[in-house]
Amino acid sequence: MIALATASSGVAASLLPGGRTAHSRFKLPINLDGIRTCNVRKQSMLAKLLLKTHLVIWDEAPMSNKQHIEASDSMLKDVTDKDIPFGRKVIVFGGDFRQVLPVVPKGNRQDVMKLTLATSYIWPLLKKIKLVENMRARLDLKFLKFILRVGNGTEDELPGNMISIPSNITLPYVDEQNSLEKLITAVYPNLSKYTAKIDAMSSRAILTTKNEFVDEVNSLLIHRFPGEVVRYYSFDEILNENTSLVNLQFLNSLSLSGFHPHDLMLKKDCLVILLHNINPSEGLCNGTRLICRRFEKNIIDAEIATGHYKGKRVFLPRIPFIPNEEDKMPFKFKRRQFPIRLCFAMTINKAQGQTLNFVGIYLREPVFFSWSTLSCAFTCYHCDLHQSSY
Repeated sequence: MIALATASSGVAASLLPGGRTAHSRFKLPINLDGIRTCNVRKQSMLAKLLLKTHLVIWDEAPMSNKQHIEASDSMLKDVTDKDIPFGRKVIVFGGDFRQVLPVVPKGNRQDVMKLTLATSYIWPLLKKIKLVENMRARLDLKFLKFILRVGNGTEDELPGNMISIPSNITLPYVDEQNSLEKLITAVYPNLSKYTAKIDAMSSRAILTTKNEFVDEVNSLLIHRFPGEVVRYYSFDEILNENTSLVNLQFLNSLSLSGFHPHDLMLKKDCLVILLHNINPSEGLCNGTRLICRRFEKNIIDAEIATGHYKGKRVFLPRIPFIPNEEDKMPFKFKRRQFPIRLCFAMTINKAQGQTLNFVGIYLREPVFFSWSTLSCAFTCYHCDLHQSSY
């Protein structure tokens, strides 16, 4: 029997044996404003594989835009010539609607809900099976009940649509600088020891809401990390004919979501996160965490730090990146840089699918409009948990 393991995120896919992202496996369209069908020809090798497949596992399904799942349904009907859901293939969706849902740029809660699997025509056709015991938090029932209330939106609210986090998992707030220092010390008490214990470092992270906060924390920590600094600067160029309107310094200063940093500061044995899918079948997915082992002019020798391919050595090249239309830039430009960022800290969304033993949550501002984002942060852990937030 052939079974295919897929997931909505690269991180979740890398944790599954033979896992691939749903986009990679089913050739899903990136831009849903255009064609909403999968690019799978009936005579292709992928179509032949899908015909022989008996079971598809789709992890972190609540993260997916329902249009992607519906496109997969249409594609499987076409490949199998059977006008029944998913061409009579057994599809097992996994995930938690209390966690990260589809991302809608500048959208509100209603916009997000319209794109979830629960509002699709497919939802009534599914058999729902619920887990009744949280195996990760079974030793801390009080905390388990708290995160369930947060995820369900039933936690008692304070004025201003706020909730109170239990004092035993928070650090007292003093001021912005000192409180952040306390949080960093709680999560990374002695950075020098982690160079010899990479497993301990890769199982820790500071989670926050925005990339600008992530960059701030990562910048502080890379300066404290032992070793000699290695810097890589991107090569930026305008693709429009009239290049005199934008200067190079402005291009270098641009930092978009998922964008390669212009000034990439690294040290030997520091932890980084991959920003794009390079080779999903070999564990190099968007969100894969790696350890930098050696630096060359145009190549970084790295080791996969987590997941099914943990310990595998890989070579990372500089790759070109062009912003997509959603970034709404008034001009087209290209940046050539290594597709990685430091990941002492990462966004809560990026942590979806990660398993961490020790988490600090840095909440400088409200967690957008959904408690599911905070619930996701609270559940990115294994049994030995310490969380610090303020």
